[in-house]
Amino acid sequence: MDTKAPLVVLNGTTLTVGELISLADGEAVPAVAPEARERAVRSFRTGRRLAAAGRLYGRGTGVGAHRAVSVDADDETAHGLRVLRSHAGGAGALLPARQVRAMLAIRANQLLAGGSGIHPGFIDALTDALHLGVHPAINEYGAVGTGDLTALAQTGLTLLGERPWMDGGLSRASGSSGSNGASGSNGGSRSGGTRAESPSTSAPVNTAVPTEPATTTVTGPTATPVAVGPAITPASPGPVITPAPADSVPEADPAARGSAPEARTPAPGSASEVLDVGAATAVGATPASIGTAAVGASARTRLPAPVTLRPGDALALLSSNALALGQAALALHEVDLLLRATHAVAALALAAVSGSAEAYAAPVHALRPYPGAARAAGEVRRLLGLPDRPEGFGRRIQDPYGFRAFPQVHGCALDAAERLREVVEVEINCASENPLLALDGTAAYHHGGFFAAPLGHALEAVNLTLLQTAQLSAARLTALGDPALTGLPAFLAAGPASSSGTMILEYTANSALAELRSCAAPASVGHAVLSHGLEEAASFAGQAARQTLRATEAYRTVLGCELVAAVRALRMSGVPPTAAVFTVAAGALPDGTDDRPLTGDVTSAAETLPLLAQL
Repeated sequence: MDTKAPLVVLNGTTLTVGELISLADGEAVPAVAPEARERAVRSFRTGRRLAAAGRLYGRGTGVGAHRAVSVDADDETAHGLRVLRSHAGGAGALLPARQVRAMLAIRANQLLAGGSGIHPGFIDALTDALHLGVHPAINEYGAVGTGDLTALAQTGLTLLGERPWMDGGLSRASGSSGSNGASGSNGGSRSGGTRAESPSTSAPVNTAVPTEPATTTVTGPTATPVAVGPAITPASPGPVITPAPADSVPEADPAARGSAPEARTPAPGSASEVLDVGAATAVGATPASIGTAAVGASARTRLPAPVTLRPGDALALLSSNALALGQAALALHEVDLLLRATHAVAALALAAVSGSAEAYAAPVHALRPYPGAARAAGEVRRLLGLPDRPEGFGRRIQDPYGFRAFPQVHGCALDAAERLREVVEVEINCASENPLLALDGTAAYHHGGFFAAPLGHALEAVNLTLLQTAQLSAARLTALGDPALTGLPAFLAAGPASSSGTMILEYTANSALAELRSCAAPASVGHAVLSHGLEEAASFAGQAARQTLRATEAYRTVLGCELVAAVRALRMSGVPPTAAVFTVAAGALPDGTDDRPLTGDVTSAAETLPLLAQL
């Protein structure tokens, strides 16, 4: 990773979606706020003290339906390892790196909120992975919106050294043999400022924890990856589970992580001094091992040091919806961009049909003060240079709904996106672990805060409103091909009367619209009864997040089709507008009105949307 990358401070309370995206994309690196780390240290001590005074779920007991099964004190660490191994049963495709990186950043920040009781070494390892540009191999399926159990169990085993670290393109494998590897995926390719969520062929960068000092074999970026199944059999017995001193963790082995972090001298009497928690990343401090990974010996050991497992760590790590939240944040980032670009596309379409500006007048929306509707109307006025109180209508007294009702429909999508942002930023900045340890150290609460209903419903609102505004986009596309509305040839064709022009774009847009309808089907209508009936409901928030990610791709296509038609119509009108929105759009799209394949036009239009969103 770039040593000069901006820092994002993780303090458990103020992480924003924008900062999270920069961490997921590797455009920034994390720094742990010292006061947040002290909070995590106190939480660790609280968990140890409360567990000694009485049973805590997942420490002195089994999990799920085994909640009443006692675990002997001398078996608690081994029990935690069994929990991680047994819950690492995800399946399906491996997730893109940026989704996994978002999960790592969220989980580190949540743990810094101080309610988990986990050992701070796990926070160090999570942030080290973000610094070093590696991530666990995480399968798509395994969660139902009551905690991302399989994803976080796979993460836990990777942090312990039992599963391989993945790289977004550089293949580095340790000399330890016999361990199953994994294929990975990168963050997707950038296209016009957006990030596609497509998998690629990254490979594991280490194997199971070696029994001897590791050596490195560089296989290069074209190495054939080895697939990960639902479980991995380690080459070695796995992480050492002999209990370490309760208040300490061994220093990171330089052979396991590369060069050691910068030395940090803890203040006398500080929690870091007492706990000897290893490599804390303080604000402004950058581990010496951070740097751009290179093929060769310098890449040999740039991996987080394996973490030592302690009683209570396993369940504390699992009690989160960090993956679903990361996917939701990434989806929100794309939704926000597309919704802003929609203002520009709709404005161009309105100009192309000489539509009435009365539907966008400020007084209309002041009487029904919905923030989203007022914003949508105001943006169209701004982009076209219209006054707040436009007078007179266009060619018609009443335009079709695609133009006349745009502020009302699109405004709902804007409002839903803002609500999703609120939910995500609450969830990534709070402790949701079960049991939840009080910050004052006096109590532990067994609760259902990990049930992701707020997130699931917020995502579903986005999916439904995105469908509605996409339907208006498709309706405007149809209107742009109607001579009665534009005064131009049917389907904006040139040449013989039988020419098809943009006719096929209606089919393409409606094909994408069908995908949006599928994504808008609420995931929460599903039902699950699990763990002997103890868990008799689920939010399916992760499924809703994946629907939103798919919906953004489909919506981008619908908008691209409309943009192609709007620019062509304005060019054919003879007097195109002088507004910057037209200049930018027209400059990115090819000329010509002859019958020809329009795939390239739609692709160029989709790649131009981020530019329009910035206007």
